Amino acid sequence: MTLATPITPCPPRGALTAGRVLADLTWLRVGGPADWLFQPADEADLTQFLAQLPADVPVFPIGVGSNLIVRDGGIRGVVIRLGRGFNGIEVDPESGIVTAGAAALDAHVARRAAEAGRDLTFLRTIPGSIGGAVRMNAGCYGSYVADHLIDIRAVTRDGRPVTIPAGDLALAYRSSSLPDGWIVTGARLRADAADPAQLAQRMDEQLARRDASQPVKERSAGSTFRNPAGFSSTGRADDRHDLKAWTLIDAAGLRGHRLGGAQMSEKHPNFLLNTGDASAADLEALGELVRARVRETSGHALQWEVIRIGEPAP
Repeated sequence: MTLATPITPCPPRGALTAGRVLADLTWLRVGGPADWLFQPADEADLTQFLAQLPADVPVFPIGVGSNLIVRDGGIRGVVIRLGRGFNGIEVDPESGIVTAGAAALDAHVARRAAEAGRDLTFLRTIPGSIGGAVRMNAGCYGSYVADHLIDIRAVTRDGRPVTIPAGDLALAYRSSSLPDGWIVTGARLRADAADPAQLAQRMDEQLARRDASQPVKERSAGSTFRNPAGFSSTGRADDRHDLKAWTLIDAAGLRGHRLGGAQMSEKHPNFLLNTGDASAADLEALGELVRARVRETSGHALQWEVIRIGEPAP
């Protein structure tokens, strides 16, 4: 049931929209309406809003929607999406500390750091923003957020701003211990010194490698399932592929498999695509079919990497 108006006693300074359809805010372009979408003006606005929000109202941060399926029935509660007040990037060339707002895109952080002679190049090809990268301990080419993170700024569900050291987040492969309903607002990362020209060249090479192997021009949410091996692709010559999700999906005969408007990519079988008219139900059903078939053929239980939230269509 849609929440009654007003949702908080004091109207926020940011944009608060009732019944906002979320499909155009996700890379897969699916999803029903949220009861409310809140786009805070800044951290103080977010803090006040959460402090006044009734404790029984669920809160969901969504970032830029790059790793997300919102189900067709939408989300009961408040979806929080950070914007311009949270996308700053500062690089201290002396200390190598990079301070980034949670809405700053991973690629932008990598480029800004490289221009200052600091190496966060692993972020260049990771879709999404820093808030999601922290929550999921994003990584590729053998590097992870955990290798660089100093601490984060966050706002708790009850509206308290906190600073959390990286060591308290239990960062592991595609996971952290950040509680549900807490909103990451920024992060500090430590980056090694390197030659800016070499860093730029490395990022160009990474982009070329990604474009050659992934369906970057299709509607996807990045890697669909976690690797059973428990680590991301390293990019090294000795990288193992036998326990990569894409290998198991391919061996199960599901490269290019379709269900409704959903398809497992021909180019990279661990990428779930919206071919144009998929529903969230199509996408999730195909993912579950893949999980079942891989379990039958290999014995491995694939775990979703794409986050799925909300309710099915009535």
